[in-house]
Amino acid sequence: MTTTTPSTSVSPLRQRMQHDMMMRGLSPRTQRQYVRNVQRFAAYLGRPPDTATSEDLRNFQIHQHECGANAGTINSTVSALRFFYTVTLRRRDLARGLVATRRPHTVREVLSVEEAARLLEAAPGIKYKAALGVAYGAGLRVSEVAHPKVDDIDSQRMLIRVENGKGGRDRNAMLSPPLLELVPPSWTV
Repeated sequence: MTTTTPSTSVSPLRQRMQHDMMMRGLSPRTQRQYVRNVQRFAAYLGRPPDTATSEDLRNFQIHQHECGANAGTINSTVSALRFFYTVTLRRRDLARGLVATRRPHTVREVLSVEEAARLLEAAPGIKYKAALGVAYGAGLRVSEVAHPKVDDIDSQRMLIRVENGKGGRDRNAMLSPPLLELVPPSWTV
């Protein structure tokens, strides 16, 4: 795994944080996001983040709310700052004051049977129809259906194996008989 260390000179503090993230197996995208969030906090402070107090962190969180940041942005920043203060600086006392924001519970829009059928009919070929059908029907992410392997689909047990999904986790997803019909026979075991 590579770190997000740019080719230009990096402060020892940032380099330490990047090494800490790398050693804990954080994805490159998460590493970049954490660095950006700590940089934003430092810009707000006007000084290095390792000089912050618990009151500085509290004021920054209030500032984020007052600026209208959404819950996802605030929680991403909280995660980054918790990592920075807990792991990199070993200052759990500062991290304890960080508060995650509750996300409003929204009901996801579900396609009607007709809408799902129209979506599948619009697919330009069997490969795309199978990918769309499996992604929607089994609740998979695009990256999880982008590169199927024959061994991933178990037609006997009606399962699709997802390897290295979000967060690097492996899991199984259920396949319904109509979904299995979409999958070309050459893809199944």
